[in-house]
Amino acid sequence: MNDFQFSVPQMILFGENKVNALHEITKKEKMKKILLISDRMLEKIGVVEKVINIFRNTNIQVNTFLDVEANPSVETVNKAVEVCKKEGADGIVALGGGSPMDVAKAVAVLATYGGDITDYEGAHQVPGPIMPVIAIPTTAGTGSEVTAFSVITDIKRNYKLTVFSYELIPSYAILDPQLICSLPQNVAASTGIDALVHAVEAYLSKAASPFSDAMAEKAITLIGENIQAFAKDRTNLEAASAMLYGSTFAGIAFAWARLGNVHAMAHPLGGFFNVPHGVANAILLPTVLEYNAVEDQGRYSEIYRLMTGKTSDCFEPLMLVKYIKTLLVDLNIPQNLASVGVKPEMIPQMSMDAMKSGNILVNPRSSTVEDIQMLYEKAM
Repeated sequence: MNDFQFSVPQMILFGENKVNALHEITKKEKMKKILLISDRMLEKIGVVEKVINIFRNTNIQVNTFLDVEANPSVETVNKAVEVCKKEGADGIVALGGGSPMDVAKAVAVLATYGGDITDYEGAHQVPGPIMPVIAIPTTAGTGSEVTAFSVITDIKRNYKLTVFSYELIPSYAILDPQLICSLPQNVAASTGIDALVHAVEAYLSKAASPFSDAMAEKAITLIGENIQAFAKDRTNLEAASAMLYGSTFAGIAFAWARLGNVHAMAHPLGGFFNVPHGVANAILLPTVLEYNAVEDQGRYSEIYRLMTGKTSDCFEPLMLVKYIKTLLVDLNIPQNLASVGVKPEMIPQMSMDAMKSGNILVNPRSSTVEDIQMLYEKAM
């Protein structure tokens, strides 16, 4: 057994209409000027206004930055920092999926310490506590509300850089299942698979521990039992709730166990071709699971049991791969990289970028750049 450590350094609130607790939290933290970071789609469907209305008739000022795109860029972070400084914000509310939360974490770093987000690239480069962030996920997917990562696209390099520091974990996470009930079917499906990949890769990681295993196992069960029901009917609050805290448990798992080749390879797909992160993970998952099967060590059968509730005396790892492929078809997720616009001539460069990820080091099976290139080619 490897040595391990963990902590749970934040307050997590769960429940219907729990978003209304936001005012009390900001009062408790003595915030006077909040920067709400979100995106235009959530503004369009009224979620942004719902959060702003919580502060009507209070002495707390709310300013917004809503121009967060999928796979957010360094330039977007810089624009949000300008707004944060101009308005004198003393706290940030991140409302949305992984993209607004990634931007919020980056803004909190730069508002506190200055510089450019590229200055903090890599592990443990943030020197200390950052401006407080309250994270409110609107997808059951990224788990970013409980993780120590911010992933930002450097357009100049066609590269998704990662800032990793436990200082980035938001001070609070508010999990309100009603906020994810307006998701389109395709987003519910792909973000749900993203959460599943977090749990599976954390469970298979070389850095896994009893703590991360406990979180991952519960996440795999919750997501496996509810992802199809939630994708079919996003107003199903029971399924929405299970997916939301399943996603959070998966986020806690990989915050401490890291991930693997799926995520290492998914980031270049976003950097070069702007493939949505959940879709990239979903397409890569069966290929990487098949590659990793030689290092199974009995965990594939446990994942299969947790997802399906079934056991088999003659289980083979490829049974899990086949089950995942069938699940992706049922969820109408693209089946290969060619179908989402990936060009094979970029595979060598993407493979080199993937090798820069620390996730490669904890993948259960060791990988060379040639291995990663082979996996991309197979996923095409």
